[in-house]
Amino acid sequence: MNSGKPTVFVVDDDASFLTAITRLLRAGNYSYQTFTSATEFLKTPPMDEPGCIIVDLHMPGPSGLELQDTLEKGGNPLPIIFLTGHGDIPTSVHALKQGAEDFLTKPVKRATLFAAIERALARDAREREQRSRRRELRARFGALTPREREVLSHVVRGQLNKQIAGDLDASERTIKAHRANIMAKLQVRSVAELVRLSQEAGING
Repeated sequence: MNSGKPTVFVVDDDASFLTAITRLLRAGNYSYQTFTSATEFLKTPPMDEPGCIIVDLHMPGPSGLELQDTLEKGGNPLPIIFLTGHGDIPTSVHALKQGAEDFLTKPVKRATLFAAIERALARDAREREQRSRRRELRARFGALTPREREVLSHVVRGQLNKQIAGDLDASERTIKAHRANIMAKLQVRSVAELVRLSQEAGING
């Protein structure tokens, strides 16, 4: 069930629980999909679909923690909420350290579950926006020529045109032209903005 809204993916082998939680999700006006095992979920994992995952800890086949590990290694960024009837403190600490949004125990109150879902969806939207921004910045940096990238690496280290010219065996005039091209392509007006943009794009000098 998806009407363009974020999807709550529920992975649990308990049929009665799936019935109960889908009733809750419908009441909360959430779009959702259910899976009876991690294996079933991994057959067609959401690639770039907004949402979050609610997963049981203990299931036949891969456990919830193993699913979390598989998704992380595969680069799937959807936030995970663990919801289990058999949790313990060490396991919950491990799950949260690995990036889980929350670790809840059954039975869970509706308000508690919905609050966790809202946090997870907000986190997903925020991280999705950051990834989109990073891709857009990398496209800008990708427009630079190899020589401009070389000059850029010196500029972000705080070197002046004269110093860069000496290091690259070029004239100051040439370096100045390269810097002007870099600033235009990256749409920045100052070295400080250039450095910040480089950091935001994950590009180091």
